[in-house]
Amino acid sequence: MLDWTTTAFVFPGQGSQQVGMGADLAATYPAARQVFEEADEALGFALSRLCFDGPEDALSDTINTQPALYVMGAAVLRVLAAELGEVRPAMVAGHSLGELTALHASGALEFAPGLRLVRERGRLMKEAGARRPGAMAAVLGLDAEAVRALCATVSEQIGQPLVLANDNCEGQLVISGGRSAVEAAVPLALEAGAKRAIPLAVSVASHSPLMSAITGEFRAALDATEFSAPAIPVIGNVEASPLTSVAAIRSELAAQLTSTVRWTETVLAMRQAGIETFVEIGPKDVLTGLIKRIDRAAERHTLNSAEALGQFITAAR
Repeated sequence: MLDWTTTAFVFPGQGSQQVGMGADLAATYPAARQVFEEADEALGFALSRLCFDGPEDALSDTINTQPALYVMGAAVLRVLAAELGEVRPAMVAGHSLGELTALHASGALEFAPGLRLVRERGRLMKEAGARRPGAMAAVLGLDAEAVRALCATVSEQIGQPLVLANDNCEGQLVISGGRSAVEAAVPLALEAGAKRAIPLAVSVASHSPLMSAITGEFRAALDATEFSAPAIPVIGNVEASPLTSVAAIRSELAAQLTSTVRWTETVLAMRQAGIETFVEIGPKDVLTGLIKRIDRAAERHTLNSAEALGQFITAAR
């Protein structure tokens, strides 16, 4: 029997999408199938077909990836509710885009308004990439302080913004900013002792000042979206602390576009608050791997397939 009082649900961001995501869930559970049908109707196109059958390049387009991950998470939540009744983990959190799925899980954001907001977030981030193209790179083997110092040095030398975008876990960080700045930072990171520095196949400089191009438009979308105070504590990316009010949620989601995803601190904050079990809800197991590196003592489950979900439901009863 799962102890919900020491369990957290966590939801991934971009990079966790894959063709076939959710197909077995929809085939196995009517509750999941209904969520995908609702999404198709709300968006006016067959997002479900894109998730189930691809093509991969279309699914990996940020305007589609973000709603796809949100809907996958919502589908799993709907199945859990149908099979187990009310499911109340002690806390929830999400990595970047996953924070919106976490807000839905907390009761702060209804499914359909959340889906529209997520789609708009993806559209605007794609637009920001077109207006101010940027780049990102993974830096492995350096600590956050060293990477921040590297970013500041390169930014000053090149004259373009460069920041620590994701603090995923110890030794696995992501930088983001102007393309020339990222290109200059890669060899310098290796010189500074990084094991690897790997440019990522993106044109959108997520969680960097380049996203400020669309902050105003996204704030307008946030203001037009109805939120409620969370019924379950949500640990935010920007401050790695609970979001307790509607005002805090709107402020967090706007700031998150240009702020570091403090995932290491988020997980540690949940551990310090008494969380012993983390349940990742998404197509892969990215966050499960990060949590293992942050704290090996934490129990971890991944609900990324109908089989895994079935086993979890059986164990939770």
